[in-house]
Amino acid sequence: MRERDRLMMDRRAMLAGTGLAAAAAMVPLAGAEAATAGWDHEVDILCVGSGAAAGTAAVTAASAGAKVMMVEKMPITGGTTGKSGGVAWICNHFIFREQGIDDKRADAIAYMAQYSYPQLFDPASPTLGLDPLDYQLIAAFYDNGYKAVDHLRAIDAVQFKQFRLFQVDEPAPDYADHLPTNKVPTGRALEPAVGSGSSAGGGSLAAQLAAWLEKKKLPILTDTRVTRLIVDKDRVIGAEAESEGKIIRILATKGVIFGTGGYAHNTELVGLHQTALYGACAMPGSTGDFIAIAGAVGAKMGALDTAWRTQVVLEEALANRAIGMGAFVLPGDSMILVNKYGQRVVNEKRSYNDRTRAHFTYDPSKEEYPNQLMFMLFDTRSLDRFGGAFPYPLDVAESPYLISGDSWDALVANIDKRLATLAPKTGGVRLDAGFGAATKASIARFNDYAKAGVDPEFGRGARLYDTQWHKLFSAVREGTKVPANPYPALTMHPFADKGSYYAFILAAGALDTNGGPRINEHGQVLATSGAPIPGLYGAGNCIASPSRGAYYGAGGTIGLALTYGYIAARHATGTSA
Repeated sequence: MRERDRLMMDRRAMLAGTGLAAAAAMVPLAGAEAATAGWDHEVDILCVGSGAAAGTAAVTAASAGAKVMMVEKMPITGGTTGKSGGVAWICNHFIFREQGIDDKRADAIAYMAQYSYPQLFDPASPTLGLDPLDYQLIAAFYDNGYKAVDHLRAIDAVQFKQFRLFQVDEPAPDYADHLPTNKVPTGRALEPAVGSGSSAGGGSLAAQLAAWLEKKKLPILTDTRVTRLIVDKDRVIGAEAESEGKIIRILATKGVIFGTGGYAHNTELVGLHQTALYGACAMPGSTGDFIAIAGAVGAKMGALDTAWRTQVVLEEALANRAIGMGAFVLPGDSMILVNKYGQRVVNEKRSYNDRTRAHFTYDPSKEEYPNQLMFMLFDTRSLDRFGGAFPYPLDVAESPYLISGDSWDALVANIDKRLATLAPKTGGVRLDAGFGAATKASIARFNDYAKAGVDPEFGRGARLYDTQWHKLFSAVREGTKVPANPYPALTMHPFADKGSYYAFILAAGALDTNGGPRINEHGQVLATSGAPIPGLYGAGNCIASPSRGAYYGAGGTIGLALTYGYIAARHATGTSA
């Protein structure tokens, strides 16, 4: 067994090592062979993965008295959770209850249902217009999310029992704070108080869960890749894995719980199921292994085309699809996005998940995706005042992907030259002949909106989300001489009359995908018949997300992951309420 002795390995170095292949589908062992063959390890619960989903499942099962083993195919633990901010979006959490804030069940479920399924939402329906199982998955998230956090605090799995509100300028607004169903639009995001921060919180959370297991002397195997499940009489009873160049067999009498991440770095699956996904923040191990492994034992697939989306700097993602950061909340106020026709197509300050979906608009007359690539345009003012707020560089010489021009015409020409070099990797996208004139017109309109403080096209700056997240992601550069924005809307400032002007080419990317096998409200993986597969559970990005394509608020990924890890462990150990 190799302990978690390399947890603090440089994660950026790990990103450079992408290229892991997907696990091949393998036929499970027949019942007779499973029953008679020997075992290298025997446990009650096997947790596969080591991020928020698998980590929470492991500590929850162990706290119930189960013998637990965690296995991780990468050489370090933590998964993509380990390079995240560690924020968890949780309804009705303990701080709300302490403060007397009533995050009502019916209201919260309605918000999530409307956001996840706007095309189906019916407030008069008992299931709000959703398929009963989809409704139950959302309801179970509400019912168990705060219990999962309470449990982690109660057993000291999170140091000093600490979580705290994740603050922007005030408690963080949800990503659809404006929906009428959202009655508590701020404050649901929690972060671990120890090691918190955008670059440390996830590493802290994952490390604390692993440390709790180690303190209990429960085994954690790294460099150990599960390749297939072992089935006896239609029940999953264990798994085979590759470890140190040999095959090991692990008996798990009560259940196998997968929390292994999505498939963002499996280019075959991306090509099959995503319209475009040029790069992802996920760790290189996110290759969708669970899709093939679960499929081999008859699992039913849920949605496979969903993801936790973010825009990415195209050229950075083409250089290495395992990117360090996405273009989350775009910085700057004298900044807009336009498509190849020079048209604005989205509120530039919307959440990364929702804004990225604008790339997938299809034009049936031209047979194209006109927003396949977008161009982030800004001036010297924004670059100077907000330099260092990704993707703005502190020093223009440090950014090979920054395109510049001393006039708008020069910038347009340089963008098109850059596109020509990238054409083999973009389907030949080039600027429309009218791009320059249309862009100038878009900028002129935007300048008028900035002066008036109202964006009639996309409502930029009109909602709490826009202004609060702008403050976090548009941090003012130390030493800048550029004055604060004097105009009515904090997020909008007119462009300078003279250059230089700048651009980045943005494309659709993701934190990770979130499609895969379908589960029920107990975290059990379902068979094609719709019945649960006994002994098999899933949580996190490796399963079809209970939120479908919606990102409810900061920490929506980790909130769902730790909740369903908790749910699965409670069910597998027979300790569900």
